[in-house]
Amino acid sequence: MKRLFATACVCALLLISGCAGKPQAEINRTDFVLGTVCSIQLSSGGSDKTADAIFARLRQIDDTMSANKDGTEIAAVNAAAGKKAVTVSADTFYVISKALEYAKKTNGAFDPTVGPLVKLWNIGNEGAKVPAAKDIKAMLALIDYRKVEMDPAKLTVRLPVAGMRLDLGAIAKGYAADEAVKILKAQKVKSAIIDLGGNIFVYGKKKDGSPWMVGIQNPYSDRGEYIGLVTGHQMTVVTSGVYERYFIENGKRYHHILDTKTGFPVDNGLVSVSIVTDSSIDADALSTSVFALGLDKGMEFVKSLQGVYAIFIDEKDRVYLSPGANNVFKLTDSKFTLSE
Repeated sequence: MKRLFATACVCALLLISGCAGKPQAEINRTDFVLGTVCSIQLSSGGSDKTADAIFARLRQIDDTMSANKDGTEIAAVNAAAGKKAVTVSADTFYVISKALEYAKKTNGAFDPTVGPLVKLWNIGNEGAKVPAAKDIKAMLALIDYRKVEMDPAKLTVRLPVAGMRLDLGAIAKGYAADEAVKILKAQKVKSAIIDLGGNIFVYGKKKDGSPWMVGIQNPYSDRGEYIGLVTGHQMTVVTSGVYERYFIENGKRYHHILDTKTGFPVDNGLVSVSIVTDSSIDADALSTSVFALGLDKGMEFVKSLQGVYAIFIDEKDRVYLSPGANNVFKLTDSKFTLSE
């Protein structure tokens, strides 16, 4: 799963065209938050105060939901594992609830209790290496979303077994993007781009009426090269892939999306999955969920959802589209082939 926030996956997306030309009123702001470089472009409407409000909200989410910072609510829940329930904010309770919802839908392929395994592998940080088999086995024993105790009346969360750890890295940036969109709506912004380390949300309509275009990153090339374009007027596009965060040991690449059954990085022939929809929290969770499920099960899962499109790329350069995705995605790189 994608790790929150310090090594969160910079997803395989590049905004290809924001606005035609650069309006004088356009406001651009970039800062490091949520453990990644986040950019906001207010193309039509809004003000510096709008940008300030968005980044303040992003920092608030980071300061409550990060598993990798001291003093956060998630850190408190993890520290209390096996001991007591911890009261959290409505924000954190909601995101954990959504994560558990996806864990149930995927039978644990997506699991926010993957924290012990993420910490053991430490992928994306200095000193990452393949853990000992006995250590992986011990961490797997701590992963079980069904054990998380939630009390909606008291807004408390309890991990009943010592050593359990929540990690919201596969969903929290999506929630943050949705919260930024709420601010855009409240401030009556007409057109904007939100890029949270690659989690893209294109908001509103461009002044010239043309659609937004978001490029799907070529998984084998430097950032900026894309295999195709997602086109639409308001949407979020989030990708999970094997190539953004990894290490190589004895000639083998180990990526950051971990299999909650084997304890090793997912190995199912996929190199990336992109999700296109209108809710970024769902897109974020789905990109990891669908990747972990693999092509066949992942495709069936997407087919059961309304208003969700998926773009799969496998290690043989084949691109698979969920039903309807051909209406929003166009392949532009001839090195890749569309497959049925």
